[in-house]
Amino acid sequence: MERDEYLADKFEQHREHLKAVAYRMLGSVPEAEDAVQEAWLRLHRTDDEGIENLGGWLTSAVARVSLDMLRARRARRADPLEETRLPEPLIVREGELDPEHEAMLADSVGLALLVVLETLTPSERLAFVLHDMFSVPFSEIAAIVGRSPEASRQLASRARRRVRGSAPVPDPDLRRQREVVDAYLAAARDGRFEDLVALLDPEVVLRVDRGAGVAPTILRGADVVAGQAFANAPLASFAQPAVVNGVAGFVVARDGAPFAVAALTVADGKVVEMDILADPERLANLDLSDFGV
Repeated sequence: MERDEYLADKFEQHREHLKAVAYRMLGSVPEAEDAVQEAWLRLHRTDDEGIENLGGWLTSAVARVSLDMLRARRARRADPLEETRLPEPLIVREGELDPEHEAMLADSVGLALLVVLETLTPSERLAFVLHDMFSVPFSEIAAIVGRSPEASRQLASRARRRVRGSAPVPDPDLRRQREVVDAYLAAARDGRFEDLVALLDPEVVLRVDRGAGVAPTILRGADVVAGQAFANAPLASFAQPAVVNGVAGFVVARDGAPFAVAALTVADGKVVEMDILADPERLANLDLSDFGV
């Protein structure tokens, strides 16, 4: 019993870090929690006296579990539409970011970045997440993916090029982001098409994930995206401000039921990307009690 209590205490000291690693790897809170739990079970079955660096050992364990889960997920995806599904968002009311969410969202792990990470191979994603986000050396990454340190470096390099070329970097000031998002919602509610266009980057991208069996909507260009907002103007009246994966966004709920969660990436004062989850099944599994749902 003394050993169990000792291990449990030590493990709890690393839990939030491990969840942060797993969430970046998997893009899903339930799956991240499962990976962390499996790491605990592996620790419990291991002779811990031979572990010199418990934090590093646990990080590697969570990474191995997450890698297996990513590979299994990819093998199950017979439908190519699954590759464009949005990851599970982390949603809080503004000003209510708790320590757990702060750890999960450190380093701006926004939906825009997670969408790009979903396009990487499992090994590329692991190498990028562990090295670029958590400074794990390539010698340790190599042992996890079963490649040489140099090959692991190349995995991270390929992933980095993909991320830099595809994932927009949001403005660092959340208050400024909120001003742009609020102006966008106000213009949508009032049907001010020209103002909508002015708030959007000319190359803005809109993604809407409506769930399994429905092709995701992907629209590009300020006029096209503004037209979509104009057509859905009544919904803007139900939008409640939220922080979605660290950026300004909103939750749309009607009659106590969730309708959509949106994350808007604002860069240089313009909306450059909009990611909207409108999958009824996945929305029903999110904790949106702070929004009257």
